[in-house]
Amino acid sequence: MLKIRPATIDDAPLLRQLIWELADYEKEPDEVRITAGDLARDGFGPDPQFRALIAEWDGQPAGYAVFLRFYSTWSGRRMYLEDVFVRPQFRGRGIGRTIMARVASIALEENCTAMGWEVLHWNQRAIDVYRSVGAEFLESWRLMILRGDSLRKLAERDQ
Repeated sequence: MLKIRPATIDDAPLLRQLIWELADYEKEPDEVRITAGDLARDGFGPDPQFRALIAEWDGQPAGYAVFLRFYSTWSGRRMYLEDVFVRPQFRGRGIGRTIMARVASIALEENCTAMGWEVLHWNQRAIDVYRSVGAEFLESWRLMILRGDSLRKLAERDQ
């Protein structure tokens, strides 16, 4: 039986493990720098930066979602789904769709106008799931990121 519940501070080590499993699936396990302590502080402290859900199948941790609100100057509140992951042994049971449905429900309860996320171009299984729930690609938009030395160099211009 599937149960979706809000994560608690006690779930920080589990979240860290699941995040690493997602990164391993995405072929970048060495990129995970976050610790359980970081997650406890940033998700469950006085100023939470994200929320998380834990999916359990018959009491076993089966997956998770991490999400947060952001603001669009064109349409107002939006929900961003940072991660959604289901462990391989639990796939094919509708868990991912159920987690996404719960996040969508929270988004609507909080008057969000949209829910967005990213997907790797090679992850056809996930793309198929996302399309099956009505998601669309924003073909004309390209994701940009500034990190590491580039982020520091730009920040130095503020001096």
